[in-house]
Amino acid sequence: MCELLAMSANVPTDIVFSFTGLAERGGVTGPHVDGWGITFYEGKGNRTFKDACPSSKSHIADLIKSYPIKSEIVVSHIRQANRGCVSLVNTHPFTRELWGRYWTYAHNGQLSDYKGKFTVSRFQPVGDTDSELAFCWILESVVNHFGEQEPENMQPVFDYIAKLADEIRELGVFNMLLSNGIDLMAYCTNNLCHITRRAPFGKATLIDTDVVIDFSQETTPNDVVTVIATRPLTNNENWVVLSPGDWKLFRKGELVLG
Repeated sequence: MCELLAMSANVPTDIVFSFTGLAERGGVTGPHVDGWGITFYEGKGNRTFKDACPSSKSHIADLIKSYPIKSEIVVSHIRQANRGCVSLVNTHPFTRELWGRYWTYAHNGQLSDYKGKFTVSRFQPVGDTDSELAFCWILESVVNHFGEQEPENMQPVFDYIAKLADEIRELGVFNMLLSNGIDLMAYCTNNLCHITRRAPFGKATLIDTDVVIDFSQETTPNDVVTVIATRPLTNNENWVVLSPGDWKLFRKGELVLG
């Protein structure tokens, strides 16, 4: 299986600390050696970095670990291939335009007997993974249900996406991260957790490598930062573990739905 990582914050924040821990799972402390990717939102724009080699050996990953790109929403993924070959085109996260915004998606899990269910026309997969096809089907279903204009109230949209995720979960393991650059959605089948950090900030220690950070030296008292991961990244903080079928929606670090 793959592993997921995401962040929602109320101020532009870097994800160097968390990504440093995740990258170790791409070949050192974990078997996820079939590529990795990360997307940073900056307003309506985003930057995506991908590599088809293990994150623990990637020079591009070294850049992400050393260069503090500031963002309010980040989505990342390290891959252990089960559907589709090891290649850049099959590397998550995937991005598509919908309603004048870039939507970004990453999936952990494996689906079966899905091709007959995921009928798409407007949104076409570029690679050959079950993950990307499911993403295209979600967006296709959203457009068919809500139309070509973005609704003023997005809560029904994410409620509907959660119902679609429930359907996909019937086909196998479906842990998902999804963002439109404003909201960050997390959907759990079996492995997903999150932590929200706010004042008073303290120290945190990574599980996968010998790195400690004192967040009180890196933040202001008004900062709110939520990190979502497949498994906890630190060993001295209380992560909230989601149950099968649970989903959460975060905006500016705060839980708004779920």
